[in-house]
Amino acid sequence: MNGFLSYLQSNWLELSGVSTGIICVWLNTRQNVWGFFWGLISVGLYTVIFWEARLYGDMGLQIVFALLSIYGLYQWLYGGVGHTQLHVRKLPRHFIGWLLALTLGGTALLNWVLSRLTDASLPLLDSFTTTVSLIAQWMLGRKFIENWYLWLFVDLIYVGIYVYKNLYWTAFLYGVYLILCVMGYRDWKKDLSPVSLT
Repeated sequence: MNGFLSYLQSNWLELSGVSTGIICVWLNTRQNVWGFFWGLISVGLYTVIFWEARLYGDMGLQIVFALLSIYGLYQWLYGGVGHTQLHVRKLPRHFIGWLLALTLGGTALLNWVLSRLTDASLPLLDSFTTTVSLIAQWMLGRKFIENWYLWLFVDLIYVGIYVYKNLYWTAFLYGVYLILCVMGYRDWKKDLSPVSLT
């Protein structure tokens, strides 16, 4: 019992990040705007966790996630036609090329910064997952259903990264995210708007 309590005490920050992260994504799958509130708490905790793990791309990602959460909250409430609630829709095809170019450019730029200016662990992989995650979070905020595909892809990679970095609770969290991605896609598909707005 003492060993378990000691473990909880030494890992309370990561366990808190895991708990708030699961609440956030579960609420997102339900299209509940309170998910953004829990997301803000989770990113604050993970900013500290990733700083300690020297995953600076992921740390910076948390700060941008906070800004994108505020953006997403506004979009979900007022981003629809006539400042009404935003509905689930498909990503317009003309965005695909831009998002691919942004993925390549963002990864290259961030990798250059992390490789030359920090002691980052796994700079290329960290840069790629950071860039893809930012795009997925923006898509979530705009309620493009394809955000779940990107999250599923990048969360698979994150599980491996966090196991490698001995962040086992965070790896578990991203394993749960994989399940939530499938649930989110399934639930959002039921509400998919036939009209795709930009």
